[in-house]
Amino acid sequence: MTTSVHTNASALVALQNLNATNDRLADVQNRVNTGLRVQGAKDNASVWAIAQGQRADVGALGAVKMSLDRATSIADVALAAGTTVSDLLNQLKEKVVAAKDNSLNTQSRAALNSDFRAILKAITDTVNNAEFDGGNILNNGTDIRFIANADADSFITLQAKNLSLGGSIITMAATASISTVTLATSVLTQLEASIANTNAALGQIGSQAKQIETHNKFVSLLTDTLEAGIGNLVDADLARESARLQALQVQQQLGAQALSIANQAPQIILSLFRGG
Repeated sequence: MTTSVHTNASALVALQNLNATNDRLADVQNRVNTGLRVQGAKDNASVWAIAQGQRADVGALGAVKMSLDRATSIADVALAAGTTVSDLLNQLKEKVVAAKDNSLNTQSRAALNSDFRAILKAITDTVNNAEFDGGNILNNGTDIRFIANADADSFITLQAKNLSLGGSIITMAATASISTVTLATSVLTQLEASIANTNAALGQIGSQAKQIETHNKFVSLLTDTLEAGIGNLVDADLARESARLQALQVQQQLGAQALSIANQAPQIILSLFRGG
C-alpha cells in the first residue's frame, strides 16, 4: 500500500464503516422512538400499502360502530317507551272493566272516564317523546337503516312500530270514551287486542335490538383483529431493537476510534524525514 499524505485509504474505509453504522443506528433509534418497524412507504412499500388499506377499514368500522351505537340507543329508548305504554294499557283495562259496572252512579263513571282520558293522553305523550337523536320508531315513523359493514353496502334495519292511538297496533282512538257501559264494552274489545298487539311489537323490537347488539360486538371484535393484524405488519420488536441499539452504539464508538487511529497514520511519514 502506498504511503501518501494526499490519500488516506484506511481513514476512508473507517469513515464509510462509521457512516454505515450511524445510518443503521438512526434507523434503530427511529424504530424505538415510534414503535414502528414500517413507518412509511420507503421502509417497505408493499407492507405499508397493505397496512394503510387495513387502517382505512378500521376507520370505516369506527363509523359502522357509531351507526350501530345510535341504533342501540334508538331501540333502547323505544323499548323503554313501549314498556311504559304497555303498563298504561294495563291501567286502561282496569278503568274500562270498572266502567262496565252498571251500578256506578254518574259521578263515579265521569271520574273513571276522566282517568281513562288522562291515561290516553299519557300514551300519546310517551310515544311522541320516544326519540333519540331525531329517531323515533313508535310515532308512525318509517323504518331506519343503519350501516353494517365497512363498505356501507350492508344494512341492519330497525323496523318502525306505530304505537300511536288509532293506529294498527293500538286501535283505540284518542277520543275514545267509557262514559257508558256500551262504550266501555266496545273499548274493552279494542283494548284487549291493542295490549296483545303492543306486547308482540315490543317483542319484535327487542329481537331487533338484540341483533344490533350482537352485530355491534362483532364489529368491535373485527376492529380489534384488524388493529392486531396491522401491528403484526408494522410494529417493531422493541426487545430486539433494544439489543440492536446497544450493539450499534458499541460499533459506533469502535468505528470512531478506528477512524481516529486511521487519521493519525499519515503522521508516520514525518518520522521518515527526521534527522538521525
